[in-house]
Amino acid sequence: MRFKSKAQRRKFAELLVKGEITPDAYERWNRDTGRAELPERVKRTATKRKAKSKTKSKRNLKSNPNAKVTGKARKPTRTRSKARRKAKRRATRRS
Repeated sequence: MRFKSKAQRRKFAELLVKGEITPDAYERWNRDTGRAELPERVKRTATKRKAKSKTKSKRNLKSNPNAKVTGKARKPTRTRSKARRKAKRRATRRS
């Protein structure tokens, strides 16, 4: 691995002095970095935000019954349609 910033290099040097890392580990990181010009600090990368759902929550609908609901209507689940087919078969067998 290589150091990403000057601050990281200083932190590892501090850990080396405290004895929390071995001199060999510090040298390996330092060797991999070489003479690269490092920034003072590196900012964290931005994380993606969760997409908001298109439908309004049930809680909002209870508090405001006139609220407009957006989005597609839900399709019936497979288990419901399967149950309907079974009931239809039973009805045709009896007659």
